[in-house]
Amino acid sequence: MTPPTEKEILTNYLVQTAPLTAVISFSQFQTAFPRSHRDSPLVRSLYRDLQAQRAATVDAVSANIAQEVERGAAMQREVLRLRREAQRTEPDAELDIERALSGPVAAREGGSDDTTKGHSLRSVLPELEGAVKALEAEIRLLSDEQETLCEGVRQTISGLSDLRYGKFANGAVKGQVDSGLDSLCEACQDKA
Repeated sequence: MTPPTEKEILTNYLVQTAPLTAVISFSQFQTAFPRSHRDSPLVRSLYRDLQAQRAATVDAVSANIAQEVERGAAMQREVLRLRREAQRTEPDAELDIERALSGPVAAREGGSDDTTKGHSLRSVLPELEGAVKALEAEIRLLSDEQETLCEGVRQTISGLSDLRYGKFANGAVKGQVDSGLDSLCEACQDKA
């Protein structure tokens, strides 16, 4: 099974569960109002208005997802282009290693200067051990960076999951929505 794409993840978490009917049905919405106003055409009109606002937001999120997918594809193309360019301009690594180990070409062709001679077995071993230690240190740094990035991804996924199921980090949002609905109910009662 192929891993989900960025578009699939964002769509599943942000778009599919976003319609107002997925959050609250009309009958549940009606129960937020006093019994005397539940059958009012204004309640249905308000619900339709909220549906339209929510649909507009979902459309904007879908457009943003499409733009983000396009940007991601463009970034991937740019990375591939830069890699190809780097491979074209990058000198041959094997040739560099051979030069480092054997010394200049003149030394291999019979030069007599001792300073231009290549490495001996005794001189190359410490160099290789140093290179191994440097690579191990770089691997440790990359592993630490990978762990940090993985933790960031886990937190993002957790945040998206909380958003999907209505668990907000800001607990005051629920109270604000409740107080807003209460004031709306009061306004409806005052008009009646």
